[in-house]
Amino acid sequence: MNKIQLPLWFIKLTHFEYWTWWMFYIPLLPYWLYQAVRTRSLTFFTNADPCIDYGGFFGESKIDILKQIPSAFLPTYFFVKKESTLQKVLEMIEEKQLNFPIICKPNVGERGSQVEKINDKEALEKYLKNLQEDFIIQEFITFEIELGVLYYRLPEETKGQVSSVTRKEFLSVIGDGKSSIEALMQASTRARFQLETMRLRLGEKIKEVIPVGEKRLLEPIGNHCRGTKFLDNNFLINEKLNQVFDKIALPIEGFHYGRFDMKVKSIEDLYEGKNIKIMELNGVSSEPGHIYDPKNTVWKAYRDLAKHWKIIADISIQQQKRGVQPIAPKIIWQVAREHFA
Repeated sequence: MNKIQLPLWFIKLTHFEYWTWWMFYIPLLPYWLYQAVRTRSLTFFTNADPCIDYGGFFGESKIDILKQIPSAFLPTYFFVKKESTLQKVLEMIEEKQLNFPIICKPNVGERGSQVEKINDKEALEKYLKNLQEDFIIQEFITFEIELGVLYYRLPEETKGQVSSVTRKEFLSVIGDGKSSIEALMQASTRARFQLETMRLRLGEKIKEVIPVGEKRLLEPIGNHCRGTKFLDNNFLINEKLNQVFDKIALPIEGFHYGRFDMKVKSIEDLYEGKNIKIMELNGVSSEPGHIYDPKNTVWKAYRDLAKHWKIIADISIQQQKRGVQPIAPKIIWQVAREHFA
């Protein structure tokens, strides 16, 4: 007898990790207004990271941010103009001594949109045709551990702190020797949300039966909206970790708050500050990803998110005392209109 499954709309309604962003954030609007009053600015968040366009609220250039991170912690990467031909891009890949697979991502993008693992020349040609905007090519890092590490430093302090560590568990299925990938996905609540996407991506391959015990990775991009499970790994936070991220973050002039999305070879290497590859750094729009751990309640998520908004407000106040003012609301409004248009 088949197990009765709850409809996806009901799961979305009762599990906050699947809520739309506006549904999740609306209850926190009064707290945001309180911080705006505290800081005497509706756009208080925009002066926390003057090294990032608009503080990283939206519309920031990923390539400009990558250039500021110490190179020892970066994968091989390069910038590609939207008008570049396939031949030109292939020549740049060869020049950088990269091999397929590679990661392609828009230079300006959010929530994993149009970030793809590209396995061959044909897939790259298709990506070029579909994207039609500037993008970045990065080396595909094979380290199995992917983390989102949120770090902050008050401007008046010489050292910072890690306030959130999220480990990412990629969308996968494990074979039983008789069920297809599609059937295995239908048996998993998280995978069911990605079923239509996988049908389009895999085509007839979704009918493949996976051998017993074999784990098949379905989504290599570690984004929550693409089926990745976020796990609270705040137990990793200690003074040694703070020191590692001081080493990474302090050279970035004007940086005070953000999340490093990265891969590491092992947790032991993480504490030693080696075998760390940072794919992205996000500014004030960064969420403490651990809040989306399925074991967390919405109330704990709101408490932790409010704590981080207060940190941003505290940074903004200290920045204003140092003469670094928030960007005017009318400018942010204009940029927002252009961005979403």
